[in-house]
Amino acid sequence: MVEVKLENIVKTFGETVALKGINLDIKHGELFTLLGPSGCGKSTTLRIIAGLDYPDSGRIYFGDNEVTYLPSHQRGAVLVFQNYALWPHMSVFDNIAYGLKIRKVPKEEIKKKVEWALELVRLKGFEDRYPTQLSGGQQQRVAIARALVVEPKVLLLDEPLSNLDAKLRLEMRSEIRRIQRELGITVIYVTHDQEEAMAISDRIAVMNVGTVEQVGTPKEIYENPRTEFVASFMGKTNVIPAKVVEREGDRVTVEFEHFRLDGLTYTGEKDEVVLVIRPERIQLKPGENTVAIEGTVDLVEYYGFFVEVIGLFGETRIIARTISDREVGNLKPTQPVTFYIDRRNIIVLPKQQL
Repeated sequence: MVEVKLENIVKTFGETVALKGINLDIKHGELFTLLGPSGCGKSTTLRIIAGLDYPDSGRIYFGDNEVTYLPSHQRGAVLVFQNYALWPHMSVFDNIAYGLKIRKVPKEEIKKKVEWALELVRLKGFEDRYPTQLSGGQQQRVAIARALVVEPKVLLLDEPLSNLDAKLRLEMRSEIRRIQRELGITVIYVTHDQEEAMAISDRIAVMNVGTVEQVGTPKEIYENPRTEFVASFMGKTNVIPAKVVEREGDRVTVEFEHFRLDGLTYTGEKDEVVLVIRPERIQLKPGENTVAIEGTVDLVEYYGFFVEVIGLFGETRIIARTISDREVGNLKPTQPVTFYIDRRNIIVLPKQQL
């Protein structure tokens, strides 16, 4: 296990600034995810940690050792690529053994290590097959086994499940989590899939246009987003433009459309704000400390284990989610509807500039 630390990492490609001073502390033995949309810099960050690219400025540490400009094979980090990069003419055994042979490990030791890796990824008995004889999930397991067999200090995974179908993605993310916990290895994982990041990670860094917007546990990121981007990126949510019209200490009254909501907590200075409200925190019946807004039903969508009611409040669409069919009743489009929201579940954030 090893702690990975990035200090003010800057990387440019021509006139494009890909990373704008990235600072991260990744703990011993945690599964840490870099999450963000395409082009945000997450894969560039991973390649710099791997030693496949070097930063223009800043420093990288593995434990107490600076590795900023060390070549990949000297820093103990192994990257599993999105396309697996298996040798098609080699058997599963030879693919996994490749790194050990390059390191001139004795044959008997190679055999033991490969057998251990096959057992770990649950592919014992597949050693004589070739990549073309394997499913996508099995190929991914071989790629992970090949990375782990050389006993890296840090395992790096770049969008490892993106080529798999939905069922296999669920199976493989559970397998990756199992392997990580079994070995206690530090894993840095890149994805653009919010659900995947939430399910698999100890902590998440949400990235946007070359910066880290927030670092935290999945619960912290989801429940307490610190910026408008993080709030809107982390799953389906309501992000409603509004304006502060009254202040009393850290309590404010805000206005959107023709609605006023009072008693909300906000410590920012800007009056242009957004209201962040998770759909599952909106009720269709009044409760303690709730504010009410009245509108009309736009859509009712049934998802099996929950129902979403989309309401129109002026020109603003707001989504409420409930697991109770009884609450929804016979609501239909154009009918009146009232949404009840606990003030404590309304997050007020400064409006971000585009």
